[in-house]
Amino acid sequence: MNKSAQADGVPTARGAGEKDPFLVALGERVRTLRARRGLTRKALALDAGVSERHVANLESGVGNASVLFLRQLAQALNCTLAEIVGDETTSSAEWLLIREILHGRDGEALTRARQALSELFAGSERDPDRRGRIALIGLRGAGKSTLGRMLADEMHVPFVELNRVIEQLAGCPPSEIYSLYGASAYRRYELRALEAVVAEHPRAVIASPGGIVSDAATFNFLLTHCYTVWLQASPEEHMKRVVAQGDLRPMSGNAEAMDDLKRILAGRQDFYAKADMSFDTGGRALADAYLQLRGRLAVQLSSD
Repeated sequence: MNKSAQADGVPTARGAGEKDPFLVALGERVRTLRARRGLTRKALALDAGVSERHVANLESGVGNASVLFLRQLAQALNCTLAEIVGDETTSSAEWLLIREILHGRDGEALTRARQALSELFAGSERDPDRRGRIALIGLRGAGKSTLGRMLADEMHVPFVELNRVIEQLAGCPPSEIYSLYGASAYRRYELRALEAVVAEHPRAVIASPGGIVSDAATFNFLLTHCYTVWLQASPEEHMKRVVAQGDLRPMSGNAEAMDDLKRILAGRQDFYAKADMSFDTGGRALADAYLQLRGRLAVQLSSD
């Protein structure tokens, strides 16, 4: 069997009579979407410019379709690839209607919608202690630990490094959680740690791991229960501070490490920007950065 034929929807080699559950579900979704639009299999194949046999294979759960093939079907069915592949937000009529309401809205409108939904399903207004918990977010080297301790000391509240709480819960450092159990396990510990800190401390300064924005559930929880501050700096400043902390690993491949750092920052920037306020720590001496951060934070908390 040649690869192109397999990609176009010819059955893959599995045990006799055995079907992959994912492919079966994929075929059922295509069949449902086709029925919803009142299309015969032949009409769908014609509109998509594909073989009817390939559509039949796919719908019967034995076609290992290529992404291009699925895209052609999606265009013919006037739906998104997510509806075919099976994203949760396409799993019911209500989800699809909600998606349509939100489609095309700008960032400000989507923020209002998210906040309204959070309040609706929380059953009340935001956590009354939310403004008493200051959570610092941003990449490593932004100053979360140093500035966070200084803020906590002056505010006479606990300073909590979330990574330390994760380590206590797991019984091993975060690096070992990653290596032994994977990123998903680490993210579960991260959420458990954040929930524990929120339950224990109505007032605190919290230094969050840089990747806390990577999991939507955890980040939503953080935004709901903490006043978030994004500590910003340039990629070059981040790198310089990490090396100054004694971590020389980035220097072994400086150009590649810098490229990776820039990609990470670009990928997280839109999430970091959801913080209640941002503060650029770049190009400032520590004392000046702290005084300006403290002043900005006081103004924001009094006016919000």
